[in-house]
Amino acid sequence: MNLTEIFLLALALAVDAFAVSFSYGLIIKQKRKFAAIKLSSATAAGQFIMPILGWFGASSIYKLIEQVDHWIAFFVFLTLGLKVITDSLRSCDCQEKLSKKLSLKVLFVVGFATSIDAFVSGSMLYFVKAPIFTAALIIGLTTFVCSLIGFNLCKVFKSLKTIYLEQTAGIILILLGCKILYEHLS
Repeated sequence: MNLTEIFLLALALAVDAFAVSFSYGLIIKQKRKFAAIKLSSATAAGQFIMPILGWFGASSIYKLIEQVDHWIAFFVFLTLGLKVITDSLRSCDCQEKLSKKLSLKVLFVVGFATSIDAFVSGSMLYFVKAPIFTAALIIGLTTFVCSLIGFNLCKVFKSLKTIYLEQTAGIILILLGCKILYEHLS
């Protein structure tokens, strides 16, 4: 997997953090800059740590599944992509569910919840022999920037529907899975 593909993966993984940050940007009225930094740091930390954990988890079982790793990578990316697209089609007013205070507990939950797919992607990075620390750094930094942008874009685009971003992220994940399968079978 080259750096461009890792960056595309990072963008796809950052969509959840962008959407959550956008929602928080709509409801947090005080100390906005500090809140944006805290929220972006929490999501970036999750997106940095989880792929590394997934990569090491996959390394421990690789010998057992070496013959079908490309199929596993394809189906995982396909499933993640379809899940992102399906979730984007479900309507919800997330702003009503969000806490207006970014406590450590809230930051941990947001960081964890927005990075579960990064854990799975980390395992796939092992199968495609990607440099995990470089990939995790790119994923974390991309998430940090996207989260900051999402938090601050809410002022400009209060009616922005993130469905298009989420569906694009799903398509990117599916295409990455197809590319892995194609490269292995050709």
